Amino acid sequence: MFWRARTTSGSAICLSDQLSGFKVEELIRGRVTFVGLPAVDLGTDVDWTANPHANRSWALNLHSLRWLGRLAAEYERTGEQVYLDRAAGLADHWIRENPRGGRGVSPWAWAEHAVALRAPALVCLSEHVRTRRLWDSLAEHGEVLADPALYREGHNHGLDQDIALLVVGCRLGRARWRDLAVRRMTRSAELAIDAQGVLHEQAPRYGLYVHRRLGVALRAIEESGAEPPARLLARRSALESYIAHATQPDGFLAPLGDGHADARGSGSAGQEPEVRVFDGGYVFGRTAWNDPRSAYYSIRFGPGRALHGHEDHLGVTYSAQGRRILVEAGFHSYERTGYVAWTRSPEAHNVPVVTGEFRPGTATRLAAHSVEASRQEFELADEAYGVTRTRRVLVNHGADLLAVHDRVPSGTLRSLWHFDPALKVVSRREGVVVLGDGEWRVTLLQLPGAGQAVRPGLIAPGILRTAEVVTVLSPEATGVLTVIVPGCADPEVSLSGGHMTVRTPGGPVTFRTPYSRA
Repeated sequence: MFWRARTTSGSAICLSDQLSGFKVEELIRGRVTFVGLPAVDLGTDVDWTANPHANRSWALNLHSLRWLGRLAAEYERTGEQVYLDRAAGLADHWIRENPRGGRGVSPWAWAEHAVALRAPALVCLSEHVRTRRLWDSLAEHGEVLADPALYREGHNHGLDQDIALLVVGCRLGRARWRDLAVRRMTRSAELAIDAQGVLHEQAPRYGLYVHRRLGVALRAIEESGAEPPARLLARRSALESYIAHATQPDGFLAPLGDGHADARGSGSAGQEPEVRVFDGGYVFGRTAWNDPRSAYYSIRFGPGRALHGHEDHLGVTYSAQGRRILVEAGFHSYERTGYVAWTRSPEAHNVPVVTGEFRPGTATRLAAHSVEASRQEFELADEAYGVTRTRRVLVNHGADLLAVHDRVPSGTLRSLWHFDPALKVVSRREGVVVLGDGEWRVTLLQLPGAGQAVRPGLIAPGILRTAEVVTVLSPEATGVLTVIVPGCADPEVSLSGGHMTVRTPGGPVTFRTPYSRA
């Protein structure tokens, strides 16, 4: 019916540079590789219900058909008919075998994100293949994308739905779909990104994804002949600051929330300050921009866990002297396993864990902070365990040092610290752990020290990857002071008059402490 109802057609907005990452010669042979998993031979008669790796992301990629779009893009580049014939045949087969609501159809075939990612690939194909079946399918995709009941407002999936609806609307000559897409993406951007640029999905990696996809959206709006809304441009611009601050000196994003440690960031923020407090729940600090040896840290607070966030409030990451030191559990996959669930738990992060029942989704306050060029201090608090859990963080630059004091008014806590996989235990004694990589050393000091535990841990440095790390678990106490001294093995420490002085390679650092003796 869609073919008969059509009276006009518009331009095919084909953003073919978004379809890279697939090896066309393998696709011709029916061989696909998704999300880093081993290659799979689909053959010529594809089983669209297949999921050989039993992996959610693999199934989504199969039905997104972006890999099919890559074949169409290669045809445009080379003029080789074999690429277009293969793409057209696959698309026709998918449409015939996957009727919406059909019996035995994979649940991923018409999952909202699969539809959003597939529609632009079909639009690209429609520039060269003109069949009733393809045109009807495009119209059906548009109806699904326009359905408010299926729309993910304020979510990265919703942005992909908007991009897809825009290009389908333009292709079918339906200006109302294009206009709806532009209105929705503007409203969604203002829901998803606050005025400071923080994405409410609680993972810098998704901030980068949304920023890139907004770039695609703006290009599509311009190609459609519409004017990009100023409000949309403003939110994307604000997002750039958040991403830049979340990018570590080594060029990778801080692995917070569902973010893996090998995700590349965006680089310098230009004239941004070295330390930035984002009201949405992040502190990012460094000694200098564009210096791979710059010290760097992140601190988490703010609203309770949502979407791609973890239970990482009060969590700290830290690097100095060109070395990652304190790391997070990272992001392994979207699989529903015990390990993936653990990576989102408090125990997978550098946080104080209080004896008692944890209350998921608790918000954390930034109670106070002081920012100077060489020294920053922060105080955070929440009631995630039914009592007020307080963490004070001191970061000293030049003479590099990180000091963290955790406390509760009643009961006890233990502070967890996960070290970068490159760091191994060199020596230890009561309250002191020295770790190293080659000749480089870093020391962890703790008061009280009796009862401290050092044990193996497991983090996810990349998608579907794990790495063993050293995890230090503090003694159980009402309060614990932890001091990290980079570039130093077992530094000299003195306590006097409510102050601690630590002699670092860069000089002595003195700060207030509740402890009067070592």
